[in-house]
Amino acid sequence: MASDGARKQFWKRSTSKVPGSIQHVYGAQHPPFDPLLHGTLLKSTPKVPTTPVKAKRVSTFQEFESNTSDAWDAGEDDDELLAMAAQSLNTEVVMETAHRVLRNHSQRQGRPAPQEVPTPKPELQPVAEPPPALTGDLRLVKSVSESHTSCAAESTSDPVPLQRSQSLPHSATITLGGTADSSTPGSSALSEREASRLDKFKQLLAEPNTDLEELRKLSWSGIPKPVRPMTWKLLSGYLPANVDRRPATLERKQKEYFAFIEHYYDSRNDEVHQDTYRQIHIDIPRMSPEALILQPKVTEIFERILFIWAIRHPASGYVQGINDLVTPFFVVFICEYIEEDDVATLDISRVPAEVLRNVEADTYWCMSKLLDGIQDNYTFAQPGIQMKVKMLEELVSRIDEPVHQHLDQHEVRYLQFAFRWMNNLLMRELPLHCTVRLWDTYQSEPEGFSHFHLYVCAAFLVRWRKEILEERDFQELLLFLQNLPTACWGDEDISLLLAEAYRLKFAFADAPNHYKK
Repeated sequence: MASDGARKQFWKRSTSKVPGSIQHVYGAQHPPFDPLLHGTLLKSTPKVPTTPVKAKRVSTFQEFESNTSDAWDAGEDDDELLAMAAQSLNTEVVMETAHRVLRNHSQRQGRPAPQEVPTPKPELQPVAEPPPALTGDLRLVKSVSESHTSCAAESTSDPVPLQRSQSLPHSATITLGGTADSSTPGSSALSEREASRLDKFKQLLAEPNTDLEELRKLSWSGIPKPVRPMTWKLLSGYLPANVDRRPATLERKQKEYFAFIEHYYDSRNDEVHQDTYRQIHIDIPRMSPEALILQPKVTEIFERILFIWAIRHPASGYVQGINDLVTPFFVVFICEYIEEDDVATLDISRVPAEVLRNVEADTYWCMSKLLDGIQDNYTFAQPGIQMKVKMLEELVSRIDEPVHQHLDQHEVRYLQFAFRWMNNLLMRELPLHCTVRLWDTYQSEPEGFSHFHLYVCAAFLVRWRKEILEERDFQELLLFLQNLPTACWGDEDISLLLAEAYRLKFAFADAPNHYKK
């Protein structure tokens, strides 16, 4: 095991080579990271709950987690409970909603519901105060990985008894639009539910002034494919809430982007910018899905987007990893004009040139909005990523100490696997359709790409708890963490991951404040 002195040297060496490290290629000039200037990422003043909370035993959260372990169903309760993440609720409201979920779930399973104080039927009204952090030494005693439904091939060879997944519907073939395969049992009920949710979205989007808070609440549990492009543009801040101003805003921003192209793009051959353009040209073919990315028109669009962004953001310039953040926006926005479900095999040459121009401009501006909130991830020395990786390490040590100690015992450093999780927002770890579903929630969650992503990464690590603890070799353990088996994942897996992340956020809300070194 490395000594404390060796660890300090590891963090101080800015030239150390670690797996997943990125190389700056343009204009990465930035003042040294100053904690005083970035204090909002490290500190947040805890607020006093508006309602008195009775003292609870230390085991309260464990009991709550145990009672609800099979209630994270992808049914009608999903909207009711998961949508809480878009609003700040106090403990009383959270527990009231959870009891309702338990009662409904117990009725569907045909067993008596737990005794509780009757709750009113109308929908809950959100309150302004955030949920207070639970007290006590709260630690997860069960891993999702111990009861998670695996791929069909794995489930036949590994008859592990299911626990949490017993109450879940059979896995369905999920498309980018989030609809189930018609041959799957229960798909008709899901279709009715999706149709109802789609109507809610359409009503919100058609209002003269869209209620963005209500739109975030509704989007937390996933956005239907037909309304996803417009919803993303609104939630990212690219388009205004006023419906009458949207066409003029779109036209103006699209013209502004192509003015940048006309003014800057020819400079890619200048000596000062050659390294930037060459690196972009090398990185794009490495992206996924290959069938889409390797089409010449797509390559040209991505090169223009990334080069213009680098020119207009000299504090960071282009950095490897930014290229991956273009794909979800491009895929979602192109789906507005096509009918194919499998975007990876789409022939872009059949899409009209005017449509591609609009999609390119919209992708550029929405990607820019995203990067505005995490740009310190890509400035000199990547202070944002290094801080988030350290915060993840501290958070996991509190959530699941055995996993943390196991990694430390085998000298696996979080930076060696979590750097890419922060740099690429888990895009290299998940199938594309799962990334799109994940970003539905990130768009609706306050500081989703910067703050909530930390809890998702923690839940992602704990999800593989059983497999991690079984690995006894440094190389095998690191290879597993760098190549997690998520190829079979669908929307249901992402919903479970997000539910776990939100529960971690509720239970360990003071985690960013705890790390003050």
